[in-house]
Amino acid sequence: MKFSKSWVMEWVRTELSDNALAEQITMAGLEVDAVEAVAGQFNNVVVGEVVECGQHPDADKLRVTKVNVGEAELLDIVCGAPNCRTGLKVCVAKVGATLPGDFTIKKAKLRGQPSHGMLCSFSELGIDVEADGIIELPLDAPVGTDIREYLNLDDVNIDVDLTPNRADCLGIAGLAREIGVLNSVDVVEPTWTPAAATIDASFPIRVEAPADCPRYLGRVIKGLNLQAMSPLWMQEKLRRGGIRSIDAIVDITNYLLLEYGQPMHAFDLAKLDGELVVRRAHADEPMTLLDGNEVKLKETTLVIADGKGPACMAGIFGGDRTGVSETTTDILLECAFFAPLSITGRARAYGLHTDSSHRFERGVDPELQHKVMDRATRLLLDICGGEAGPVIEVKSDEHLPKASPITLRRAKLDKVIGIQIADEQVVEILTRLGMQVTTQADGWSALAPSWRFDIAIEEDLIEEVARIYGYNNIPNLKPAASLAMVEQAEGQVTIKRVRDLLVARGFQEAITYSFVDPKTQQTLFPQSDAIVLPNPISVEMSAMRVSLFTGLIQAVVYNQNRQQPRVRLFEQGLRFIKDENAENGIRQEPMLAGIITGNQSDEHWDVKSRGADFFDLKGDLEAVLDLTAEGGSFSFERGEHSALHPGQTALVLRNGEPIGHIGVIHPNLEKKLGLKTRAVLFELELNKLVPAKVPLAAEISRFPANRRDIALVVDRQVLAGDVLAVIKKVGGNQLVGINLFDVYQGAGMADDKKSLAISLTLQDTQRTLEEKEIAETVDNVVRALGEELNASLRD
Repeated sequence: MKFSKSWVMEWVRTELSDNALAEQITMAGLEVDAVEAVAGQFNNVVVGEVVECGQHPDADKLRVTKVNVGEAELLDIVCGAPNCRTGLKVCVAKVGATLPGDFTIKKAKLRGQPSHGMLCSFSELGIDVEADGIIELPLDAPVGTDIREYLNLDDVNIDVDLTPNRADCLGIAGLAREIGVLNSVDVVEPTWTPAAATIDASFPIRVEAPADCPRYLGRVIKGLNLQAMSPLWMQEKLRRGGIRSIDAIVDITNYLLLEYGQPMHAFDLAKLDGELVVRRAHADEPMTLLDGNEVKLKETTLVIADGKGPACMAGIFGGDRTGVSETTTDILLECAFFAPLSITGRARAYGLHTDSSHRFERGVDPELQHKVMDRATRLLLDICGGEAGPVIEVKSDEHLPKASPITLRRAKLDKVIGIQIADEQVVEILTRLGMQVTTQADGWSALAPSWRFDIAIEEDLIEEVARIYGYNNIPNLKPAASLAMVEQAEGQVTIKRVRDLLVARGFQEAITYSFVDPKTQQTLFPQSDAIVLPNPISVEMSAMRVSLFTGLIQAVVYNQNRQQPRVRLFEQGLRFIKDENAENGIRQEPMLAGIITGNQSDEHWDVKSRGADFFDLKGDLEAVLDLTAEGGSFSFERGEHSALHPGQTALVLRNGEPIGHIGVIHPNLEKKLGLKTRAVLFELELNKLVPAKVPLAAEISRFPANRRDIALVVDRQVLAGDVLAVIKKVGGNQLVGINLFDVYQGAGMADDKKSLAISLTLQDTQRTLEEKEIAETVDNVVRALGEELNASLRD
């Protein structure tokens, strides 16, 4: 069964990719053989209209055309297709277009005539259609429209190899139901205006073999115009289903074959004699098939006959004598249910295998015929015109398949599958499969839908539950240790690496509640519009946090109250921000935060004790940022934060984009929050930290490095970072190292000045640098610093 993904998506919507959908269908038992594009790769091909078409003056088989593609000027195009003519809507590959096979359209001259494009055939666009000449589009095709968009060519065909028991999926309806069940998505069938009878025309039908044909429907339709072309959308769907377009009547019956999996047949009403009889063939009864072959029928073959003999091999092949032709105006449309065993093996006995016999052998839905008959009638009336008579039905209720309730025991289900699936999930799976489910004391009773004639016993229900639940979701309970590699992009900082680094630097990981005290949060973030819980655990946990600061500060206070003066904590978690554009009005952002308080190091006889400050935490944070291998992309700028000291707060940026803050807690908040000592905090947006650069190995230079130290006098308000940035910009590729190793303010220095001592390391990978080059680089650096930052060398 080959089907177009876009057609199935009209019935059931899913966001799965082509390959993901194919894998899902395969894992559900419907093996996918191939996923193929419906057209080749091409671009710049549009709908055009042939405005003029004349004979080439120097070539009998070429025509010179002018084509309108919706631009200011008509295109001159030379074409050799025999069906090219004035007024035709065509596919035009403009100059610059690339066709399958990397064939590029260029301006050219053919036998002296200019040709600025090409009129395309199906094969030239990589479309599998047997047709001579160029593509003929409908007259209402909008000129200038991209042909991929107009024909919906960004689509794929999925070829499914069905097992004989899954004949319900031999149609788009069945496949859509299956996909809907697998994804818990509702299936939406197409709708149409019912085709009510407008004439009293009828035809006598009799069924002599009710066990073979429990239901037979016929309908007379008169006044059809068989010159009407099948609409392009129908031709495309047939093509993608592997069926060639022939004429409107045949196309419509084939369309219903693909859509619902129900074969149909049309007789020329004028060629029928007497009444139509469904019976077994007589021994060696002759019949000419639609393809012109003559056969001698066997007694086991079911036929549809009239007064002159067999008109059709039931469910297999139509007869030539009563077939529809170009002169046909009135038809008798047939839609029947044939018992599978009455068709099985009959086609092969004559060397035949048709789409119709393939479906009837496996079984079709015995309740589907009325719906399909109405659908086909409506399509015929809309495309070919005409009037329809009432539906003629001959049926045998005694021989129609009847579903019986099947008992599914909980104990048997658990034993066979090996796990226990929740009752609600079992009921949901069976219900979505179209079954009527009744809960019983020890299990369930299920009545299979008419299209699932393969479900008859308890094991069938168990298979369906396991299949839809997902074989991959059933755990392997063997006593074996198995490890699965977790997919991880190499260019990415994992939270585990961040945790390990911070722990190695003396931090402890904290996990605090997402619910915080609204008063504390309001103290830290007076401008925040927090989300208040309607039913909180307590008043102190009634607001969703807008930052990790609140929980970390409370954790520090808790430790300080228990004689823990030195605390170093970090946390990774979500903050919750109101956002009308987010799902449920809440934007959840993963964050990374840290806090330090107390001494920089533990008490030690050989280490001078000092309190932790801003630069201590900044060093820890820079170590985290360096995990990205892009430390140079991060920078720190003077910033402001409602919870932090106005003079000791920095904005953390990555490539100029703010990603967080670092600073000392605001002095006015220390007592309010219960802190006993100064605390330094940072918080970053974790998603902005995660992208990393994959390090590349580089050869170490074999030539000596040269160090030069400079001492600069700058204004006190000049940032050291700005100085280093200027040096990096001017130093060039030979500057491989730069380090600020001393800052001096005091005696011998003006009150508004400070001294920065900086070491420069210069090295080349190809040669030893000469003293002149080194001096020139240092001079350029000093000159640039003087011009941009008013810096001068210290005496």
